[in-house]
Amino acid sequence: MIWNDEFETLPSEALEALQLKRLKNIVEKVYATVPFYKSKFKEFGVTPDDIKSLADLKKLPFTTKQDLRDNYPFGMFAVPKEQVVRIHASSGTTGKPTVVGYTKRDIGHWAEIMARTFSAAGIKKGDVLQNAYGYGLFTGGLGAHYGAELIGASVIPISGGNSKKQIMIMNDFGTTAVSCTPSYALNLYEVAQEEGINLKDLPVKVGVFGAEPWTDKMRREIENKWNIDALDIYGLSEVTGPGVAFECLEEKNGLHVNEDHFIVEVIDPDTGEVKPYGEEGELVFTTITKEAIPIIRYRTRDISRILKQPCVCGRTFARIEKVTGRTDDMLIIRGVNVFPSQIESIIMETKGTLPHYQLIVDRVNNLDTLEIWIEVAEEFFSDEIKVLQEFAKTLEKNFKDIIGITAKVKLVEPKTLERSAGKAQRVIDKRKK
Repeated sequence: MIWNDEFETLPSEALEALQLKRLKNIVEKVYATVPFYKSKFKEFGVTPDDIKSLADLKKLPFTTKQDLRDNYPFGMFAVPKEQVVRIHASSGTTGKPTVVGYTKRDIGHWAEIMARTFSAAGIKKGDVLQNAYGYGLFTGGLGAHYGAELIGASVIPISGGNSKKQIMIMNDFGTTAVSCTPSYALNLYEVAQEEGINLKDLPVKVGVFGAEPWTDKMRREIENKWNIDALDIYGLSEVTGPGVAFECLEEKNGLHVNEDHFIVEVIDPDTGEVKPYGEEGELVFTTITKEAIPIIRYRTRDISRILKQPCVCGRTFARIEKVTGRTDDMLIIRGVNVFPSQIESIIMETKGTLPHYQLIVDRVNNLDTLEIWIEVAEEFFSDEIKVLQEFAKTLEKNFKDIIGITAKVKLVEPKTLERSAGKAQRVIDKRKK
């Protein structure tokens, strides 16, 4: 279902004209109101008058997460604080949190793009959405909440955690749609089994999952265990929160970028050069409607590509390929570049393994080591030790043959690895400690 036919199906020429108009306005605004951008523009020898076409976007400087931290807390705001009606912040696990603000109009735009997101998943008035994204400083919970209310769905603001209660509410309240991280969806399936509840017997028909990279193999795992459609959602707190891009139920192949609010580019992460449509690189976003904290060319570190082919759903927005890795998630093990998503793909393709794993990276005698802990089905632990050893050796060979890394595999019983209501911690890098 298309929520806003006027904008979501705009012809390309009209969309580009709208983007250019809004881009010029936002560039003028940040130049006049944000000292950081005025200084950066001068450093690059560019002024708002130099933006005459969308192609001129590449003349502008990038913005990074560190820039937001350096201007903590409100140095990136483009409006007086009395116009800011909401403040969110990232978790700040690697330093000071990144702070983002919203005007009343920003909140309205956010609800609009989330209404599009949920509508594309088939959620409508009368549905009951159990929103298990975290509320509070994290942008996920409230971002999803307002969009679902806008389309007329009944929202259960349960937030993350308290998994047994999640299952009870799902069963008692007639939940028809769920939003949370994909790893938490798998955790909820395990809890439901413990509670003697078959999720396939519940009226849940669709899940909107995001906030962490996940593969199509994990999608199929969730869909099979829940008997639902599982759709991807993409967003970043720094850009606006959830709703920057979304999958549609008809295609499930690439996420539609809300291009009337954001301009997307793909760049070479090493050189910063813009790459052509269809080539893989780092996603970069420019906000063109945000008032409180407009962002110019924000480097996401997410790896994807832009897809321009028409979609059967009728939306004309460009799509981005499903994000399965980040440049800052990349591990370098003895000179080999490794993404956790590559390891996950092999695990998901191996019969007998469960979709729960952890990568332990260390350095011993000046050499990098990688140990992969993988949960396997219960029945494996009733077999002889020799069978487990052979299984581990097979996985080690697959990692070596397919990815080119030498890793020690440790097979563990189900529910050994810690579960999370938020983003799963896949990597423990002891080299950084």
